[in-house]
Amino acid sequence: MAGASPRKIFLIAAEESGDRLGAALMKALRVQLGGDATFTGIGGRHMAEEGMASLFPIEPLSIIGLVAIPRKLPMILRRIREATDAVLKAQPDILVIIDSPDFTQRVAKRVRKRNPSIPIVNYVSPTVWVWRPRRAKAMRAYVDRLMAVLPFEPEVHRRLEGPPCTYVGHPLLENLAALRPNSEELKRRDASPPILVLLPGSRGSEIARNMTVFGVTLKLLKAMGVDFEPVLPTMPNLVERVRAAAANWEVQPRIVVSDDNKLSAFRTARAALAKSGTVTLELALAGVPMVAVYRVTPVEAFIARRVIQTTSIILPNIILGENVIPEFLQDDFTPEKLAPILRDVLADTPVRQRQIDAFRRLEGIMSTDGKRPSERAADVVIEAYREKMRK
Repeated sequence: MAGASPRKIFLIAAEESGDRLGAALMKALRVQLGGDATFTGIGGRHMAEEGMASLFPIEPLSIIGLVAIPRKLPMILRRIREATDAVLKAQPDILVIIDSPDFTQRVAKRVRKRNPSIPIVNYVSPTVWVWRPRRAKAMRAYVDRLMAVLPFEPEVHRRLEGPPCTYVGHPLLENLAALRPNSEELKRRDASPPILVLLPGSRGSEIARNMTVFGVTLKLLKAMGVDFEPVLPTMPNLVERVRAAAANWEVQPRIVVSDDNKLSAFRTARAALAKSGTVTLELALAGVPMVAVYRVTPVEAFIARRVIQTTSIILPNIILGENVIPEFLQDDFTPEKLAPILRDVLADTPVRQRQIDAFRRLEGIMSTDGKRPSERAADVVIEAYREKMRK
């Protein structure tokens, strides 16, 4: 039994980022397990490309903001029941739930209650280090192994008595070379006018909330005598909304679409103005100093101030244990405050150099010892199954 491996693997991803993780994991598991492995479950287009037909579309499950949840609650609860029933009917060798804890962990709890023999692995730790730390200990009842994408998370779960947790690496490390500039791109970083990348967000609500402030910030920056070329990467489904929101900007950005164009902009950018999120870690790994911003509704801000337990919400700052990236949240997210600090980040100043020095340390902190995160994740899935079988 020690050499046994799972053959029927059920995966659940409820949004785009989890879908990408799931697809990479499927690919790695297929390599390690050979042709015997079969995959069923719930996911998006990336997992479909790896051969998994989703039980239902995941796009409606992608929710941001506390205000949006009540409107979708009946649909979410229905999908949780359907997902649970599908797992129990499939009787898989192992269940892998990927991110989206408000959805996936509810499925895991129900599966564990009705069939405790199915081993359950959770890919991506909930942010227990930000809020609701008691979730860590509660997860022991229905999660056998936890896979972390941030290097400090295993220690957090050990301290909070969470399930056994293994750092497998952040998915951005899968293709780190795509973020690194070549010699010509490095020259462009130091050329005039410097490229300033603008990243107002990847959801319609974020575009509506952030674009006006971004536009006025560019106007003030230009009025200060700063020369720069603004580049705004976006996605095909948002490009018309972005163009409309930027139509009246005094300083017009060059709007680019597609991942390749975004990565090209990162490799040549001298600085960035970015909404808080995974993109800040992407920029840091690309070596691009930045200013980070974030704004939510007043209701969400009221709740957040009472539950969030970190000194920063910016991923590179949290990983580094040092607030090197300036962040402007809620009422501080104004053009008058952003423009002066952006001027310093674009120029050769201590503010800029501090970020560059910190970003050089970041890759070492996040190292996966030469193994791809998806391969390390596949190792954990297989070992979790074997552990369950030995009990």
